[in-house]
Amino acid sequence: MPLIVMCGFPCSGKSRRAEELKEYFLKSTDRKVIVVGDETVGIDKNSVYADSQKEKNLRGSLRAEVERMVNKDDIVVLDSLNYIKGYRYELFCLIKHAQTPHCLVYCVTSAEVSSTWNSSREADGQYTQEIFDALVMRFEAPDSRNRWDSPLFAIQKDDTLPFDAIADAIFHRKAPPPNQSTQSQPLSSTNFLYELDKVTQDVLTAVLNSQKTSVPGDLIAVPGATEKISFKHFV
Repeated sequence: MPLIVMCGFPCSGKSRRAEELKEYFLKSTDRKVIVVGDETVGIDKNSVYADSQKEKNLRGSLRAEVERMVNKDDIVVLDSLNYIKGYRYELFCLIKHAQTPHCLVYCVTSAEVSSTWNSSREADGQYTQEIFDALVMRFEAPDSRNRWDSPLFAIQKDDTLPFDAIADAIFHRKAPPPNQSTQSQPLSSTNFLYELDKVTQDVLTAVLNSQKTSVPGDLIAVPGATEKISFKHFV
């Protein structure tokens, strides 16, 4: 039924937290708990995260697996970096379409701590320093003010997981209502809905700003368009 999305730097303790959540819900409920993530699909992470197309394919595979697994009874935990806000937005649209609650568990660590944890792993389980630094630089931290990042549980490395609060979030909150975009738009592009919203806002901002210095009939430039537009009446 619900989806728990993990998020954090590489080597931030996400997989350990995901396992803690799995053990808790297996003991406290009669629900099946399914963990989907980089480890379950068996990737060479240094190879994948060094190639943008391979990484995009990985995100698509994980999203498809989540979509296949989400149902009215089971708990699905997505254990991956999930560091791109556009991708988290798409996961939000997925759960809106499936009509199931979700929450985000953000494992908060400094880059220095995560780097130390990475170095302490067996050699074949480490991120290379180059890949690690690139992922940290690209990381887009979740923000509870964004509906796709809420409810958000930010967990420090020494914290105990707030199991009761997480359970309340995924069992007792209403699922977000579906809308036209989630019903009609196939999830074919990782950043489609996020980019669509951004482009729409850019166009509206450009139109409203240009009207401050123009008169009805003037040509107005619109971002992304080759031809200018004209309004007989201002909006």
